[in-house]
Formats: sequence, structure tokens, C-alpha cells
Amino acid sequence: MTSDELTLRLREVLGDEMRVASSYEVVTVDVPRPGWVAAVTAVRDLLGLTLFDLLTAVDELDAGFDVVLRLWSPGGRFGLLLRTRCPRDDARVPSLAGVFGGAGWHERQVGEMFGIAFDGHPGMSPLLLPDGFEGHPLRKEFVLAARVAKPWPGAKEPGESDLDLAAAPPRRKNLPPGVPRPGTWP
Repeated sequence: MTSDELTLRLREVLGDEMRVASSYEVVTVDVPRPGWVAAVTAVRDLLGLTLFDLLTAVDELDAGFDVVLRLWSPGGRFGLLLRTRCPRDDARVPSLAGVFGGAGWHERQVGEMFGIAFDGHPGMSPLLLPDGFEGHPLRKEFVLAARVAKPWPGAKEPGESDLDLAAAPPRRKNLPPGVPRPGTWP
């Protein structure tokens, strides 16, 4: 199915209030937060997008968070991105764990890393971070401790910080094979 055909089918299934865009043959649907579960269920049941591929989030700073879902149709061999936005001060989205069983793990990861709550999720227990970890490391305002201790761009390899390089003699530069060293030319 081409992106134009998919866009027409999406308008039939979801209605004209959904914003559908296509770029580089990838179709993206912006879904209002209250209609998130209904829209995902509709494209699964009516368009055959039965393979849950990925659920993640994007920190859009003042605009809030975009929760992004990628679905795929194994039979039709086409995919789709669905996206909903939640504001920073109310970072919550309805859970898709009842629609796709695999969504539970992805929602736990997004909840932990971005601080987005998924209403109706069966168990939002910590998944990746150690016990007692404070903050949400994938939010843009999260300060990376390594960058506080060492200025960017940091060491390329252990022992190669700017201070280490100033104290040590420079390494000999290797020339490409067949190029004579300066001063050895006839």
C-alpha cells in the first residue's frame, strides 16, 4: 500500500479530525490524547496493523512530550507511526497494554526514562535504572553528571582529556604507506 493509499484509508477509519502527514514514504498520524487507545485499536483491527514494533517518547521541551508508536502490517507490508502529545505539567497518556501485550514493557521504559505516566497500566514498576535513582535521564533538562565533571567534548579515550594532552608529548603521526617522511626527500 502506498503512502497516499494509506492516508486515504486512515481518513476513512479515523475521520478527518486526525492530522495525517507523509514524509519519505512514512505516514504519521497525530492523535489527540483522549482518542489514543481508540485510534490504535481502530488501525489494528481495520487496517491490519497487528505488529507492535516500538513505543517511545520525544522530549519537545515547552511543547511537552510526543509519545510515538510504530505499527506494522505483516500481510500488507506497510507501516505507520502514531503520535500523541502530552504537556509537561500533565505528562500522562492512556495505556496501550490492553491493546498490545508488548506495549507494557515499552510503557515502563518510557515512564522511567521520561517520567510519563500511563493511565491503566497494570504495573509501572522500575525496569532499567538502579534502585534509588532520581530523575528521568532522557528528559532534556536532565544534567549528565559526566559533563559536569569534565567539559564537553570530553576525553576521546581514557587519558586523553585536554589536561592530559597538554602535559604529555604529542604522539608521532603516521603517514600513509608509500609517503616519505619529511626531510628524507632527495
